[in-house]
Amino acid sequence: RIADELYLKRLIVGGFERVFEINRNFRNEGISTQHNPEFTMLEFYQAYATFEDLMLLTEELISSLVREICGDLKIQYQGKEVDFTPPWEKITMREAIVRHSEAVVEDLDSREKVIGLARKHLGNVDEDFPTGKILADLYEGIAEEKMRGPIFVYEYPLEVSPLSRKNTRDSAVVDRFELIICGKEIANAFSELNDPFDQKERFLMQHRQRERGDEEAHMMDEDFVRALEYGMPPAAGEGIGIDRLTMILTDSPSIRDVILFPLLRPEKGR
Repeated sequence: RIADELYLKRLIVGGFERVFEINRNFRNEGISTQHNPEFTMLEFYQAYATFEDLMLLTEELISSLVREICGDLKIQYQGKEVDFTPPWEKITMREAIVRHSEAVVEDLDSREKVIGLARKHLGNVDEDFPTGKILADLYEGIAEEKMRGPIFVYEYPLEVSPLSRKNTRDSAVVDRFELIICGKEIANAFSELNDPFDQKERFLMQHRQRERGDEEAHMMDEDFVRALEYGMPPAAGEGIGIDRLTMILTDSPSIRDVILFPLLRPEKGR
């Protein structure tokens, strides 16, 4: 599975109010110090919760884990201190871009200026992509790896969040956060979209982005849309990357150091 998200949410539809799974995921992605095609995730979903509830849960879960394993809330990772003492900082994606670039908030309301920023910092930009997608790429390219954290980044663009509930005040963003620690995405969570009509439109939007060349765009899932038609209660869900979290708790520089059988290049001549 690429992820077990849609399967666990089917269980929420079926009446399970709290579900979790520690699972193996497989993705055809590149290999790096943070990526391995096979990896381990903890995913959980809770009916009648919001992404803000999961911020508190995540903060409590990980800080207590750090104290239990390391004996202190302040630890060293690759020679620098990481302080897990709650409360953790919260910042919007736009604020993160402004913090780590020469842009001002008003620049991010202009598609032309967003494309200009992306060209300057990222080089090649596909102008067929929606503004929200370009904004997300800009954030990942110039801000994410610079943040020590732990820090919650929220208000992600609608275009890169096909399964998330729209924010009631600003429909261009969704109720979603990512937890960043030492420049690594450790957790991804959001209030779930439970409207089958909106969900189908989001899948179609993703399909169009995929046709334009966005390989990360979500595939259509008619069976999941049908499940939502039966009715899913308001809910929130989260995935935590166990391998990346283990990297931080063991002061390991590469994800390959915490996976028993990582993908490796073949030996020369064989």
